[in-house]
Amino acid sequence: MQIGFNLPNSGPLAAVADMTEIAQQGEAMGFDYLTMTDHVVLPDTKVPGYPYSESGEFYEDAPTARHEQLIGMAYIAAKTTRIRLVAAVLVIPHRPAVLAAKMLATLDVLSGGRLVVGIGAGWLKTEFDAVVTTPFADRGAVTDEYIDAFRVLWTESAPRFDGRYTKFDGIVLEPKPAQRPHPPIWVGGEAGPALRRAARVGDAWYPIGSNNKHLLDTLPRLQAGIARLRKATAEAGREPDAVSVAYRVKRYGAAVPPTASNGERRLFSGSEADIIGDFRALRDMGVSAIDIDFGRPDAPAMIAEMRRFRTAVIDRI
Repeated sequence: MQIGFNLPNSGPLAAVADMTEIAQQGEAMGFDYLTMTDHVVLPDTKVPGYPYSESGEFYEDAPTARHEQLIGMAYIAAKTTRIRLVAAVLVIPHRPAVLAAKMLATLDVLSGGRLVVGIGAGWLKTEFDAVVTTPFADRGAVTDEYIDAFRVLWTESAPRFDGRYTKFDGIVLEPKPAQRPHPPIWVGGEAGPALRRAARVGDAWYPIGSNNKHLLDTLPRLQAGIARLRKATAEAGREPDAVSVAYRVKRYGAAVPPTASNGERRLFSGSEADIIGDFRALRDMGVSAIDIDFGRPDAPAMIAEMRRFRTAVIDRI
């Protein structure tokens, strides 16, 4: 099982020196990958609407100060040597298909083949209205089509595509990504369309457990979600276990209310022994990667918690 951490690219910890130090220290501690999130602009974040917290509010105190995801990942790639870089997730409709495919191919080449392309359709309409040229209501269809276009651009010497939202012919996209046939695609999202997308094109399904509309915050709920994934993968004409599972943990320990709405214990709540048990249980279920958000008020505190967690939890799994 690979273990990763979220590298903040928003709020106070997005200061360049802090981002660099956290990334380099995480690499030195032996974490397998780091993640970075994707927003271009945000509305007033004091207005509830965030789908991954109990209150509907953003976790960070000041998330509106934010670096663009792919440029931030390229910067961090240059400051590290081994750790993998996971877009968590790239909101696919944010960028035109050909431009995004080119940026991702370049990032994979410049990082020495360390990129993982986490993908999502997005959820924030205010941001879409400001950034995206395709309709918000079409974001799922746009995401599916753009991903198909990415794979054509990344793998074919004379790429051609004739879709509803993007078309190209008579072009060359070189160099291709360093990873062949292309960087791994981790499909974010918890609802049915995301599961079907993962089943069709994903190397991994990449949910967050705390989505209030599609909770995967207990062992039974996550097991049921994985069962749905296996069924959808078979229906897509692939082997049922062709898609692995990566899992994002937004909060852990005392920060997590211990009892879920179905009466079960919530994953990654409780003591260190409880959390170690959750890592082991998810590993035994076939989860291949878990990443943690260590959110702390400053870089020294976050690095100290990463080091403590590494020793107290990860090294005991």
